[in-house]
Amino acid sequence: MLSELFNRRQFSIPQAEKEELLLGELTQMISEHRSKCDPYRRITDVVGRPSQIYESLTELPYLPVSLFKTHQLSSVPAQQIFKVMTSSGTTGQAVSKVFLDRNTADLQSRALSSVMARVLGSHRLPMIIIDTPHVVKDRSEFSARGAGILGMLPFGRHHFYALNDQMDLDIAGLREFLGRHSEQPVLLFGFTFMVWKYFFHALMDAGVTIDLSRGILIHSGGWKKLADEAVGNAQFKSALREATGLGLVHNFYGMVEQVGSVFLEGDDGFLYPPNFADVIVRDPHTWEPA
Repeated sequence: MLSELFNRRQFSIPQAEKEELLLGELTQMISEHRSKCDPYRRITDVVGRPSQIYESLTELPYLPVSLFKTHQLSSVPAQQIFKVMTSSGTTGQAVSKVFLDRNTADLQSRALSSVMARVLGSHRLPMIIIDTPHVVKDRSEFSARGAGILGMLPFGRHHFYALNDQMDLDIAGLREFLGRHSEQPVLLFGFTFMVWKYFFHALMDAGVTIDLSRGILIHSGGWKKLADEAVGNAQFKSALREATGLGLVHNFYGMVEQVGSVFLEGDDGFLYPPNFADVIVRDPHTWEPA
């Protein structure tokens, strides 16, 4: 069943069939985690519906992601932990810690590749990372920013980090990079607030014009940090298009607790769950499916 979720084109599985495939995989995973992680078993004994058979996705045990801030939930021995992912909590907040073994990390990479192929195709593109290189230097423990960049690096080649360690835009380096790759599409990746504050505003403040009409921007996260400027998705896209000619812009939503299974923006501006995930909306008072 897992192979079906990978081999089928993303966003193409009819809903009823997708739910059936996910139900089988998730039922098996719940059983495995309950047998290998005592805290998870105790939590699901109380707030879940422990069972060997579930009739629908809505019956599966579900957890608040805040538990990853307060509990160390791991289903593998310490020596098998390959990587520890941490969320990007604001100053003073506890951060989530998600423990990965190598197999899970590989599956997450495959899942992300499968999703991104829908907008990037199968060929690696010259890539501009709108961030600094130091955020990916410690590969044993990653912030959400570092994890996002590392996850996207395989989709590009000739990687160019547009910001230095002081968060200044390297305009000369950017122009040189675009000059070397002027005859082909270019992939840009950055977190939303970074793109707006340290890329777009830096270009505007410097009075610099660059041509990104061949560019494809993938961005995610940080909308809350733009709330004070009242920047929404439509304004974000139109400002970049007017300033640089950048027309292909895709937002996605992801969580460090669910790396790989990102929700990608379609041409209609809506975010879509991939084959590996789904959304169940619940009444906040009764927790019944709405």
